[in-house]
Amino acid sequence: MLRNVRGNGKVNNPGTPTLDQLRIFLAIVDTGSFAAAGRRLNRAVSVISYGISNLEAQLGLTLFEREGTRKPQLTVAGRALLSEARAISAGIDGLRAKVKGMLDGLEAEVDLAVDVMLPSERLGRVLRAFAAEFPTVQLRLHVEALGAITAMVLDRKAILGISGPLAAGVEGVECVAAGSISMVPVAAPDHPLGRMERIPPRAGRDYTQLVLTDRSRFTEGRDYSVMSPKTWRLADLGAKHALLREGIGWGNMPLPMIEPDLVAGTLVQLAMPDHPGGTYRFAGVWRRDTPPGPAASWLLEQFVVLGQHDAERAGMIDL
Repeated sequence: MLRNVRGNGKVNNPGTPTLDQLRIFLAIVDTGSFAAAGRRLNRAVSVISYGISNLEAQLGLTLFEREGTRKPQLTVAGRALLSEARAISAGIDGLRAKVKGMLDGLEAEVDLAVDVMLPSERLGRVLRAFAAEFPTVQLRLHVEALGAITAMVLDRKAILGISGPLAAGVEGVECVAAGSISMVPVAAPDHPLGRMERIPPRAGRDYTQLVLTDRSRFTEGRDYSVMSPKTWRLADLGAKHALLREGIGWGNMPLPMIEPDLVAGTLVQLAMPDHPGGTYRFAGVWRRDTPPGPAASWLLEQFVVLGQHDAERAGMIDL
């Protein structure tokens, strides 16, 4: 076993500083003097000085230059340890805040599952506000498709889900409406359907339709808005978007996601008389026997309110 030994024969084995000593150290750095640190911490200057002396003795290092200056200046060693001291202090503050929240009934973490169709801008607004409102609550976000949201809630892998319409009527699940989006059929402008000024009925059956799918038990053996016998099935909405832009088939897409493409002309909306698209409705879902706690309930309320607001603004009052 190797030992680090000083030139005077003593072993270099620093002691463990207390949290109070580190707070005194940080108070001196932040306020600029022992006296100001004492006022901040409501301690006598002698107590502040004694605490720093003990800290320096514990570490075996001089942290402040006290000679020849009106204000204590950090030494090289003091500057080197400052970030670690702040990290330890912040970590303890975070731990105390989290414990207090748990004692008050606040969840330590929230598992949220959201439908891939949910507009990213709407999701971002809610989660940004959540991080500010509940800084001690860890959030785990899962983005899934179709029935996978309800499956995660039922399997207790998520306490709360923002699902598409497949959650309605599932035994053991409570639902509340959480807004909607428009779904529109699109294709690339050089796709045969994209070049047609008037698309005849059933024309979509003659071309490959790109279909979003998942592997949950709620969608097994079922198809939704599938018109063509020729299909490519994808579990990733981003991949479907990319293939549509490449002219590989046609398919339904959430309007908020492809609006920039419609403006730029990289996709065109198809006026299909027998497949005009529709409204994709979201629902907040949770297990009936496991109601969401304070943080998850706050999340649910935000999704409901924001979803209704966005729908009303878009003229889709019927949620």
